[in-house]
Amino acid sequence: MLKSSSMERYEQFPHTADIGIRVFGKDLKELFENAAYGMFDTLSDLEGITTSIEEVIEADGDTQEELLVAWLDELLYRFCTKEIIYSKFEILELSENRIKAKVSGRPVAANRNRLKLEIKAITYADLKIKKAEGVYQVEIIFDV
Repeated sequence: MLKSSSMERYEQFPHTADIGIRVFGKDLKELFENAAYGMFDTLSDLEGITTSIEEVIEADGDTQEELLVAWLDELLYRFCTKEIIYSKFEILELSENRIKAKVSGRPVAANRNRLKLEIKAITYADLKIKKAEGVYQVEIIFDV
């Protein structure tokens, strides 16, 4: 759980057989960045990790929830196929159904000791982006 200014980025919560994170953001861009960070911090130790790879990622979805899942799915797919631990996320463009982001990470190779658990999929279980008291929030359940 890392703090972004005075607000925490995310927190884990118990969920039957899976892992859930509650993500926070002052706006939707920060919510999407913190969701990606929370996912990678759940599957690996990001503390003090440096980056050597930078990529631009795009994803589409019909709703903001579908877009969030598509974004996280694309990052998880790249983690699994390219073996890159991403740790920095900058949303360049975000609309109702499209995201474009610059992501930075480093190869898993020398960092296998940082891996904590395997996330198989991002689920739609109870996935609803909400805004309360000026803060965006979403609960994401990972199939592990």
